[in-house]
Amino acid sequence: MEVYADNAATTKMSGRAVEAMLPYMQEIYANASSLHSAGQRAAEALASARERVAKCLGCLPREIYFTSGGSEADNQAIVSAARWGEKRGKKHIISTAFEHHAVLHTLQALEKQGFEVEYLPVGALGNITAQQVAEAIRPETCLVTVMYANNEIGSVLPIAEIGAVCREQGVLFHTDAVQAVGHLHIDVKAQNIDMLSLSAHKFHGPKGIGALYARSGVVLSNIIEGGAQERGKRAGTENIPAIMGLAAAMEDACANIDKNAAYLTPLRDRLIEGLSKIPHCALNGDPVNRLPGNVSFCFEGIEGESMLLLLDARGISASSGSACTSGSLDPSHVLLAIGRVHEVAHGSLRLSLSEYNTPEEIDYILAAVPEVVEYLRGMSPLWREKMNGEREFIL
Repeated sequence: MEVYADNAATTKMSGRAVEAMLPYMQEIYANASSLHSAGQRAAEALASARERVAKCLGCLPREIYFTSGGSEADNQAIVSAARWGEKRGKKHIISTAFEHHAVLHTLQALEKQGFEVEYLPVGALGNITAQQVAEAIRPETCLVTVMYANNEIGSVLPIAEIGAVCREQGVLFHTDAVQAVGHLHIDVKAQNIDMLSLSAHKFHGPKGIGALYARSGVVLSNIIEGGAQERGKRAGTENIPAIMGLAAAMEDACANIDKNAAYLTPLRDRLIEGLSKIPHCALNGDPVNRLPGNVSFCFEGIEGESMLLLLDARGISASSGSACTSGSLDPSHVLLAIGRVHEVAHGSLRLSLSEYNTPEEIDYILAAVPEVVEYLRGMSPLWREKMNGEREFIL
């Protein structure tokens, strides 16, 4: 059996997204900036997609800027807020210790430019409170950037409450919602979100296309210079086929959030219940307040990479954390942030489901993972020492 359980890394494109893209590859293929009729047809499609994306988020079409994906959107949002703050003598930024590297690396670059970044601790369940944010805000704070849902452990953060605090204090609020859009209900106005990043390939759209929501009045700085596309804020000929795929996939995902959650949550919980029976393991993240399709565990006494290879040999595609850091030998910064020690953090497994997964696939995973864990532990001298009482168990 082939089981794809790495949907947090990327998703299968939906048939609707593919169908939406095809006409703009071969029929309506002109440049949307061209003045001729063919170009204007492409421009009309672009405007239509912008309206549809805006409707999904509860904002105005002019507040949507198409990007190459979530990473670019994160970069532009954070750098824009920093430049705005710098002009006003505000160089303090608040974030969390377990953000995606698109956020963390941008913040680290700003630190080298004299900005002070305060990384809020996320606790054992991987979350923060609005009170933490309120206590961290200073007169010189220019931005709060907090992810909507964590990409590794699935924790869903109190975005509306954080947004209310930021709005009350007059501080810009950005959320990396790459893992949340299409999976959780979002209303940027009701939740007081000033900027939001999203990426199509996390909800069955194409890769290489995303969007940045920026509330009217938020001044964006250009990351890419060149033409006047995206109202002068993001140069480069618009990728109309991908944009149409994004809009179609996003409409479909947002219309089916409740239906998909009702289907996925029991599958997720059955996985959690079954894997919890393996001795010396621990669920990462909140057991309830998490994304519908996210399951993350640490297994003591094994290496995550070995587990992934053996699962792959059994036809199961999974991950040990973020796909963006899969080549790193360092343990996940997310797992370290929630208090996992290095030895345990190395033995992590993330299974992320979509509506394409079946109950039979869950059964298959629940049969395979315990076998793999037992096999790897059986090969480990360190594990034998633990079993013989020569070393203490951590989990």
